[in-house]
Amino acid sequence: MTSSTVLEWPPVLPPDRLKAFVRHYFDRREVYLGVLEQHPPPLYLQESGVLRARAGRMKRAFEELLPDTAFYYAVKSNHHPHVAGILIDEGFGLDVSSGLELAMALELGAQDIVFSGPGKTADELQLALANADRVILLMDSFGELERAGQLAAKMGVTVACGVRLTVDPSGLWRKFGIPLDALPDFFDAASRWPQLDLKGLQFHTSWNMSPEPQVGFITALGGALESMPSALRDRIAFIDIGGGYWPEQGEWLQPAGTPEGRRRAAVGLATGPRDRHYWYAATSIETFAEKLSAAIHRHLLPLAGCRICLEPGRWICNDAVQLLMTVVDKKAPDVVITDAGTNAVGWERFETDYFPVLNLSRPSLTEQPCFILGALCTPHDVWGYAYFGDDIRPGDILMIPAQGAYTYSLRQHFIKPLPTVYTI
Repeated sequence: MTSSTVLEWPPVLPPDRLKAFVRHYFDRREVYLGVLEQHPPPLYLQESGVLRARAGRMKRAFEELLPDTAFYYAVKSNHHPHVAGILIDEGFGLDVSSGLELAMALELGAQDIVFSGPGKTADELQLALANADRVILLMDSFGELERAGQLAAKMGVTVACGVRLTVDPSGLWRKFGIPLDALPDFFDAASRWPQLDLKGLQFHTSWNMSPEPQVGFITALGGALESMPSALRDRIAFIDIGGGYWPEQGEWLQPAGTPEGRRRAAVGLATGPRDRHYWYAATSIETFAEKLSAAIHRHLLPLAGCRICLEPGRWICNDAVQLLMTVVDKKAPDVVITDAGTNAVGWERFETDYFPVLNLSRPSLTEQPCFILGALCTPHDVWGYAYFGDDIRPGDILMIPAQGAYTYSLRQHFIKPLPTVYTI
């Protein structure tokens, strides 16, 4: 790539779509401000009603089209116990990917847990096996199969198992699972360990803006199953098609988060106008359900009449947590400092991702340019480059909505205290 190379900008975020999103939260302004009367910011505000509504909508979308489904909340997307507890109450199982998450799931009383993830330690495997009545062990490699088999034999425990299939055997995703063409050998290797009841398959594609990546792998998996002996297919009681469903508002980006913005930064140019927001569209969960169920009925169920499992995380919890903070200093007409730092989200998210900053104290559907910065001792402590409001002053309450996914779980104990958590 040369310095003169120009990449295509993504579509501009439609102003009407943005204003409708902002209006929804301003309409609930009194609810948010009422919470702050007793629970001062900075605050993670968890909305139980949003979680329940999302859970219900996902279940309705898929259950109408697939005869036998199970839903597992991906705990890594937001591991706060209340979030997981709500999803258990809504009939979800839990998808955990570490011993820490498994221990929390067991403490919450979860009765249906899938344990995935690479590199499980002996202690983690032992915890799963000790709770074999509540845990399905999704094995990630031939080596993990051997370790789990030896430990299960030693403990005298039988556990339901699945195996993860890698969706990209040539890239970094080869970290996860085994190649699809190794599946018959894996079944053969598992037969040497009678304590491991291998009865399912799992795969996961991430960052799914549309169903096409999942449909592609479902098609490939169907071809692989067709070539397997029917005796092996008959052992398959579940196929877990993973998660990665993107919230339907799509991905919103600052110029620096776009391909052209990154190209400009690499050659020392300004990344682009900060008053322009970019947008990659995402598919509704109902369309995901329609397209995925059609592919499943065509390629999988005729060969393995089994339960279909899903592992939604981001789609479920993204909109259920709002970040609330206070302006503590106004250093210039276009520079303010807040009492919350981006250690609350764990990374420099808002230099590349765009989320509107709402001034709940002075609401307006007009976006005003201003550097909204945190109080951490780093220049990368950025919340945004504008706010929705008619002015901004010290003492104003700001809100950044839809911060429920991959923020609380990534938060860092760095320089400043973290926001407290309050649930409504």
